[in-house]
Amino acid sequence: MADTPGPGASEPSLDEQIAAYQREFQDLDPQVEKVVSALSRLNRRMHVAYGRQTAELGISNAEWEVLKALVLAGDPYRLGPGDLAKRLGLTPAAMTHRIDRMVAEGLVTRERDENNRVRVIVGITEEGRGKWLEAMRMATVFEEELLQDLSGEERGRLGEMLTRLLRRVEDAQPDAGGRLSDLD
Repeated sequence: MADTPGPGASEPSLDEQIAAYQREFQDLDPQVEKVVSALSRLNRRMHVAYGRQTAELGISNAEWEVLKALVLAGDPYRLGPGDLAKRLGLTPAAMTHRIDRMVAEGLVTRERDENNRVRVIVGITEEGRGKWLEAMRMATVFEEELLQDLSGEERGRLGEMLTRLLRRVEDAQPDAGGRLSDLD
């Protein structure tokens, strides 16, 4: 990964950023800051790349998240709106808005639960599952290209290290899986 910004980028390189931070905050550990800043930039850029891919399919990253949650729920790929909201870290109102949009686009269905007529169930449609599968195909190509310079052993070690970091954050911030505010 290059340490300099791409053409036309206004963001400083990681080294420039860390030097500026150290100038202003001498207690900074440059190794820690480089790891954290690189992870942050990587996450942001990957989110943009995935957004471009889902946009090619006519869906948003937000819609992709709902489809993914339904697929992860397993066959028959159905969840209540409240369960979806919790899994995605959204308020019920934001989830309702997202589901409304996706029902209109034919990606999901909204039906009354046969066992509890008050409860609503959201399910994935054939079209929604097709978009999810195509997004997965596109993501797989992107991710393979992203990691092409790492050996299988390096990928394994990196995965283990990142998982350890993730566990530490999850243990320290168990409620951090959602968002601080609704983004859509």
